[in-house]
Amino acid sequence: MNSGEQSQKTEALVLVINCGSSSLKYEVYDMPQMISRGKGKVERIGMETGNIEQKAENGVYTKDTPVPDHKTAFKYVVEALTDIEKGIIKNISDITAIGHRVVHGGESYSESVVIDESVLKAIEEYSELAPLHNPANLTGIIEAQNQFKGIHNVAVFDTAFHQTMPPAAYLYGIPRELYRKYKIRRYGFHGTSHRYVANRALDLLYRSSVNTNLITCHLGNGASITAIERGRSVDTSMGFTPLEGVMMGTRSGDLDPSILLFLMDRGFSSAELSEMLNKKSGMMGVSEVSSDMRDLKEAARKGNQQAIETLEVYTYKIRKYIGSYAANLVKVDAIVFTGGIGENNADIREQICQRLENIGIVLDKDKNNSIPKGGEGIISSDYSQAVILTIPTNEELQIAVDTYKLVFNEELSSFQS
Repeated sequence: MNSGEQSQKTEALVLVINCGSSSLKYEVYDMPQMISRGKGKVERIGMETGNIEQKAENGVYTKDTPVPDHKTAFKYVVEALTDIEKGIIKNISDITAIGHRVVHGGESYSESVVIDESVLKAIEEYSELAPLHNPANLTGIIEAQNQFKGIHNVAVFDTAFHQTMPPAAYLYGIPRELYRKYKIRRYGFHGTSHRYVANRALDLLYRSSVNTNLITCHLGNGASITAIERGRSVDTSMGFTPLEGVMMGTRSGDLDPSILLFLMDRGFSSAELSEMLNKKSGMMGVSEVSSDMRDLKEAARKGNQQAIETLEVYTYKIRKYIGSYAANLVKVDAIVFTGGIGENNADIREQICQRLENIGIVLDKDKNNSIPKGGEGIISSDYSQAVILTIPTNEELQIAVDTYKLVFNEELSSFQS
């Protein structure tokens, strides 16, 4: 987007909110320039001592104090934002719109939406499917409405991007009555991240979505792989919950469901199994070392066999998904690595791409190793049939863009400034 295009559009300050059960992250964007003015976080909400930290052009604002609830957290956010010396804005009225990350929109929402009473009701209803996330997201919206009165709030759903999946991808092989009655199906998550890096890849490659197929790999403590055909998600590795798919930091990923029945017959409760699969499995459980990739790599370098095997399991599962998606997409134009692990670990990217040469997808080791951590660029060989890229994700910017478009009804042509 050139400066002439920007000057014709409405100037706005968009506040992005990501509200969790015990934390609140926020960032302020100048729109339509898509420039961050600064960001902050409130952590340890509901605990004995909370912490507020904000980083902006004017410096770092910090405060340690009890934060008993989210209402108090928002009060401290306003104080930090408007701090005379280190604030991001002068007055609370400078904020012209607010965008919220919401984890689950079920089948109701296939795109972001301006929040009204019906949206609030839907977010509450889908709390049954995302009990750790949607209630906190809803609390964030209500408190934002209370603190920043009279402006539009927008919900950007993690599940929305994947609502274009066909029944072949989202239906499970269980009685259809369970889908009709309980809405048990594949929903997919990380949609905002997959959408952002897919659009950014199109910018970098000077391609249009109408003739481009992508496989995007969001690899962090949580991880998911998505097949994108002509701009639409057609399959993704996470399922009914974020537990399905590739092995993650502490989540198991795919496993035979009979394992759970076997363990229940031996006295495990559903609560114990949920705790084990979500918090004690994955890289942590298999390695018995750590859920952190840095710790695992260090242990593997020192010869820890379980760490070595864990990295092999991790990269094998991802490569397996890439291969299966490549078969269903017919052609693959690009593969994108993003997320904390995908952006920062050239050796893991290399290990994942081993044997993809069999389907004509070839990594260039020198290019891969030359990309700095958190960097952006092409890392495939010139003769690779698909381009391989690493692109830092920016879900906050995607939320800001969606919010701006909906509130001001103005399109932004790309993520290029």
